[in-house]
Amino acid sequence: MASETLTTRDPTTGRLAESRQRAGDESIAAKIGDPGPLGLAAFALTTFVLSLVNAKLIPAGTEPVVLGLALAYGGLAQLLAGMWEFRRGNTFGATAFGSFGAFWLSFWAFVTFYADKVPAAEGGKATGWFLIAWGIFTTLMFLGSLRTTMGLVALFALLAATYFVLGAGGLAGSSSVTHIGGYLGVATAIVAWYCAVAGVLTSTFGKPVLPNPSMR
Repeated sequence: MASETLTTRDPTTGRLAESRQRAGDESIAAKIGDPGPLGLAAFALTTFVLSLVNAKLIPAGTEPVVLGLALAYGGLAQLLAGMWEFRRGNTFGATAFGSFGAFWLSFWAFVTFYADKVPAAEGGKATGWFLIAWGIFTTLMFLGSLRTTMGLVALFALLAATYFVLGAGGLAGSSSVTHIGGYLGVATAIVAWYCAVAGVLTSTFGKPVLPNPSMR
């Protein structure tokens, strides 16, 4: 999850990957491109479309269009990006992409198979606590992002806020709070897209094009 590859300096990698880099082990990076932009783009697009629904910028009846994205792009593609990050020795990126890929897969599974099994009176509480739990996880990942890039710090801060606001809206049964969460989700998606494009352009041009300063 970064705008630079391991062959230069990836601010999201841990000490293991850095030691490999210092030792001149660039064979992995030569064989595997940076999976960060894929994971970020998959997360961004899926989050953007669902957030449009939550913010009521598109009709609520269009929500099923998110399910295909949640399964194939936000879910499977992002999960694969996380596994590739493991291969590159990037624990932070692997944990983030692997987890949020699983989030979208679980969202797809819940809406497709299990939502109708939750009593209507308890639906708001169920989804509310589900989202708040993800907000807690995202907050923990935010702490790790403080040693990555400014773009990722902004992304995880916005994402944590999005989860907590949407969760509060679910628990309170407040559509207005959910709308706010939707707008936060749109902002989160835009930042994720920016980080993804920054990574793609860095790889394509061989140097940073869009600013995404390291926090180290």
